Amino acid sequence: MDPELIKDCVHCGFCLPTCPTYLLWGEEMDSPRGRIHLMAQHVEGTPVTDEMAGHFDACLGCMACVTACPSGVRYDRLIEETRAVVEREHVRAPEDRAIRGLVFALFPYRRRLRAMRLPMRLATRMRPFLDRVHPSLGAMAELVPPPARPVRLPPRVHALGRRRATVGMLTGCVQSQFFPRVNAATARVLAMEGCDVVIPPRQGCCGALSLHSGRDARRFAKRTIAMFERAGVDTVVVNVAGCGSSMKEYAEVLRDEPEWAERAEALRVRDLAEYLVELGPVARRHPLPVSVAYHDACHLAHAQGVRSQPRELLRGIPGLELREISESAICCGSAGTYNLFQPGPARELGDRKAGHVMATGAEVLVSANPGCSMQIAAAVRRSGKGEMRVAHTAEVLDASLRGLGARALGRA
Repeated sequence: MDPELIKDCVHCGFCLPTCPTYLLWGEEMDSPRGRIHLMAQHVEGTPVTDEMAGHFDACLGCMACVTACPSGVRYDRLIEETRAVVEREHVRAPEDRAIRGLVFALFPYRRRLRAMRLPMRLATRMRPFLDRVHPSLGAMAELVPPPARPVRLPPRVHALGRRRATVGMLTGCVQSQFFPRVNAATARVLAMEGCDVVIPPRQGCCGALSLHSGRDARRFAKRTIAMFERAGVDTVVVNVAGCGSSMKEYAEVLRDEPEWAERAEALRVRDLAEYLVELGPVARRHPLPVSVAYHDACHLAHAQGVRSQPRELLRGIPGLELREISESAICCGSAGTYNLFQPGPARELGDRKAGHVMATGAEVLVSANPGCSMQIAAAVRRSGKGEMRVAHTAEVLDASLRGLGARALGRA
């Protein structure tokens, strides 16, 4: 915990109305400035107690406070450093250690995740039992989306028409296993906009889950940097908000290893929407008569500052009606692994977000993060008010560029 960063906080309170846990409980120690106060106590010599660790664990890391802060407090860096301290110094209960061990042994490894897809899907029928064993297991069973047909992507997708750029594409762990159609749509859209798309095979985890949970992500970061260096690209397009956010932090993650930090700086990372707006459209948009509600993923809007670009792309589609969601800056409760480790407050936030989404009356929810899609879809199902189709921005663009019509969008 950097004492100089802690001193930047003047405790003004602008962060309070943006903090999801403060909105839920109204507790000062569950607000950003309250947690910074606890960080200062630790720096001054107070050990990490169970209560202190609980307040840090309750933070979603959504970074809405970073957007709201007039003093430029780097709460994003502070909470990541704090989580690392908690992992080193705090002894968790055995059942919590087991759950965390399971999650980090499974989700960053796509082969293991692939092998567990069917068992996880079957576990949805056992949710009441799993809830009794441990709430995190029940949450895992509730969040699993319907099975998706595997999509095999070639190592290179060639541009249609004149080649304007060559980019690398990250396929992601959860994205590739649970939402493979999003990756296929991403590659097609980039190709239709004039990009050669290099998709390195046997991709590994980018380290996002580890980084946001206080675990060492350097090994994942180095492997990802080296992989795209070998692919011969200097720009990597990412369609997962959490992954893109982490990859943009690689130079900071590797700051103690100058050679790797320099290599990380040389790797240009862009979110899909961010990159497409920078590139500019050339492919023809066909009409897509559908109403969509766009959800701001926290690690896209707050961590990367990408808000206008997805909306610009969606508004550029003829016939599409974009509807805004109330409290768009408030987290849905997914937050990487948060909905697994803190299922109670995650469900409260998910229900709150689902209510706002359904109030728009939109036909399709559009999100740029698989965790958000699963979280909000589960909350809509829990509401008992039917299902809602969910799609990624890439899928909406793909449907328009190929003239597929609104029926091709998403699934409940």
